[in-house]
Amino acid sequence: MTYLARRLGWSIITAWTVVSITFALNELLPGDPARMVAGLQARPADVARIRDRLGLDKPPIVRYARFWQRLVHLGRRPIDRSDPAHATCAIVVAVGPRALHVDFGKSFQMGLPVVDLVSTRLPRTVALGLAAVAVQLVLGASIGTAAALRPGSAVDRLLVGASLLGVSAPTFLIAIVLQTLFARGLRWLPFDGFGATLGEHARCLVLPALTLGIYGAAYYTRLIRDEMLVLMRLDWIRTARAKGAPVWRVVIVHAFRNALVPILTAAGLDLGALLGGAVVTETVFRWPGLGELSVRAALDRDGPVLCASVIAASLAVVATNLAVDLAYSRLDPRIIARRARDSR
Repeated sequence: MTYLARRLGWSIITAWTVVSITFALNELLPGDPARMVAGLQARPADVARIRDRLGLDKPPIVRYARFWQRLVHLGRRPIDRSDPAHATCAIVVAVGPRALHVDFGKSFQMGLPVVDLVSTRLPRTVALGLAAVAVQLVLGASIGTAAALRPGSAVDRLLVGASLLGVSAPTFLIAIVLQTLFARGLRWLPFDGFGATLGEHARCLVLPALTLGIYGAAYYTRLIRDEMLVLMRLDWIRTARAKGAPVWRVVIVHAFRNALVPILTAAGLDLGALLGGAVVTETVFRWPGLGELSVRAALDRDGPVLCASVIAASLAVVATNLAVDLAYSRLDPRIIARRARDSR
């Protein structure tokens, strides 16, 4: 618990650093957000009025302090959206009549509360990230284990070569091939979009999840193959075979479980990155997630939306890394104990 508490403290510092850097970069980007809201043909007086309304006329250090002051604060439960001070808030944690509020303000371009935009987009990105990681692990584990069981054979060389091709191919190329084959050619799945019903959401999710899954599975294939080759030569694996254990038990229970530790580390990092938004894939398939929202916010100089997207992405990485640490204690408790001992 001490080790995990220390990790949580460093995670908070990491999230603060990422958001601060994002705020600074947003200030250095060319272009005037007030001009983009008003339009290129707007009069200077209108631009100045919008700049004053958005608070962009204040010095950057003042806006930075106000941003953090508004970001997390205590308030009442439930939220009264008619109150201007809480019109753009959302509840994070509630205890009795009091609650911890989070507030990113309003979008410069859309004029909507940023918490509403993020809360709408985040579940879609979570669904895509979880589906993609599931495809990666299933394909990577199956192909990598099959290759490790026949090292040096034609099957091994074919699978390793295919994985090298998958790693080398960019995600947009994989997306175009899948769209051409399954959407335009066979007409089994939608070309892009999100759909209107739950069934349409699931059908629209297949191709982007496969795109990210195929790209990631190529890496996991090589990782699992290399880990399994090392494990299958160890003494305790030979002992299990000598005792007459079935092949499937030797491979799955004894070898594959011990190969899960490095796989879990890579999967946790991948899931954190995907929850932050798979920008290219979401853009190609017009999947309305955080990645597509953050790209639009960066192009429009929409500071509140951009900062909220970065915070969501950094918290996703932090949360998945903490989850990986907790999973370590289940797979191999010696890892947590050794880290805690080293930290002392």
